[in-house]
Amino acid sequence: MSNTIFVLNGPNLNMLGKREPGIYGGKTLADIETECKAAGADLGLSVDFRQSNHEGVLVDWLHEASDKAAGVAINAGAYTHTSVALHDAIRAIGIPVVEVHISNIHAREQFRHKSMIAPATKGMICGFGPQSYILALHALKTLTQ
Repeated sequence: MSNTIFVLNGPNLNMLGKREPGIYGGKTLADIETECKAAGADLGLSVDFRQSNHEGVLVDWLHEASDKAAGVAINAGAYTHTSVALHDAIRAIGIPVVEVHISNIHAREQFRHKSMIAPATKGMICGFGPQSYILALHALKTLTQ
């Protein structure tokens, strides 16, 4: 079995470090990638870290994960709240998926409270800043053993 975990990031996450640091903090996505790869190595996992602003690319990567990964951590960004396509792709792939958010989406604007992908995932980790990604890797390690 593969020990690879795909860490997928959606729209605007490439702007971390610049975008609303009061909400998302000062770390860049590259900083988070470095931390995820180090944490993954400590857990015996290989981390394949990606970002796209395009919904269809994220769907394609989820499909790819079904053949190449043991699990997925996904921060779908704004697509969390709108994408039936991501929901359906997660349901289709047959490997564990953990939803990740840097901020606590339930303490923000009302429209962010509803996740379209949550019913298709094993669980959601939100509100712990970039540490949310590391917590997701720990969860996926447990789910894929």
